[in-house]
Amino acid sequence: MNGQPTADVVDRIKDIPLYRASIERGYFPVLEKPEIARGFPDNWMTPGLAAALAAGEAEMVLSTGTNHARMQIIRPPYFLLKSYYRLWSEHPDIADTWADGCTRVSLTTVLATEHVARVNARKRGEEPAAVPAPADRWLDDRTCYLNLRLDPARWGREDVERMLAEIRAAARAHPRGRYHLDCSSSHLAHLVRKARAWGLWADFPPPASIVHAYEYTPANVARYLREHFDCPIVDLFGSTELGYLYSSDRSGRYRPFLDGMSVELLPVAPGSGIHSLIVTSVRNPWMPLVRYRSGDCVRTLDGSADPDRIARFCGREKELLATSRGPVAQGDLDELVAAVTPRTFLHRLDVTGPGDGAVLRCTTFDGVPLTADETDALAGEAGRLTGRPCRVEHHDHLPIGASGKYAWLATTPPPAAGDSHGGTR
Repeated sequence: MNGQPTADVVDRIKDIPLYRASIERGYFPVLEKPEIARGFPDNWMTPGLAAALAAGEAEMVLSTGTNHARMQIIRPPYFLLKSYYRLWSEHPDIADTWADGCTRVSLTTVLATEHVARVNARKRGEEPAAVPAPADRWLDDRTCYLNLRLDPARWGREDVERMLAEIRAAARAHPRGRYHLDCSSSHLAHLVRKARAWGLWADFPPPASIVHAYEYTPANVARYLREHFDCPIVDLFGSTELGYLYSSDRSGRYRPFLDGMSVELLPVAPGSGIHSLIVTSVRNPWMPLVRYRSGDCVRTLDGSADPDRIARFCGREKELLATSRGPVAQGDLDELVAAVTPRTFLHRLDVTGPGDGAVLRCTTFDGVPLTADETDALAGEAGRLTGRPCRVEHHDHLPIGASGKYAWLATTPPPAAGDSHGGTR
């Protein structure tokens, strides 16, 4: 598969300045993010797009970013939301909560909450409040946002009580007390831990369905959520610029959701089983992307470049760690950590120069440091994976990034990450 677009796709993009040279050559190279930004928005401008922008049928927004620069994109209003709603309504494990009219309660980054508040304030011709009121945190008549703090580890009892009260209100609004919980998985795990620790678990009504999206979900976090919620839990994979592409089912297998899209895989390095996800999509009519490098990495069931055999999404290409045995992805370390112990909650690998050692910083779900045996096993396995001597440190807290997402890898020594404990290996 050479990934070249079909005649139908070429016909749809023929007026977009960015693609003129490729159309003339008859060959489309992989589209990198800097090319999208170069000359923006003129490199995308067509008479149809100009009219759509003037009529409010297209908008310019920034991608959410993870731990890298955000990218300006053009899309129809509510593009990502409509992609979510369609997938929710069609997914066999959770479609019943859509059809049943359940409210979608969203527990994700504070940046998402603030975005919704800005949109609502703009509609009224006002500036958003410093702390958005509950009414300003409704995206539409179906979705409300909960989080008002950057770092969920810093939620106090008052924060947790408020969020649980808003969840109970959403459940009471349904005739059978049902609601759909949308989340960043680590945010939800923080809420579960705090509700249980403060005797508030009985005040947390069980959701009828859960979707976690927006960031990589560590295996131990996924397991922790399954232990505490007896309902379908679906993992979504997608991006601001593309919409949603895949969703997991009850067994953990990923189902494609590729309407208006095609996918190809390219090895990130010769001989590597990690592949870059390359997407051609006309789902967004104002910014169709041809052979776009999404920046995401995948592994397949057999290590091949067959997109029909994608087994898991394993992190970001910019966050790969180079080792003597080839690149290592976030998912590789995460799989190792989960295999050693289910007690680890958050973890981050700190590395410096190529020949130096590494520090694996960990928190636990119960706050109790890992045992000496667990620590030694983790240090040994992480050392074998990375080709570096590795020590493991327990922390009470690992800080979240400015984007409201966690980094798995720090390639320069960061400031003190939290209250470190002795007994490292």
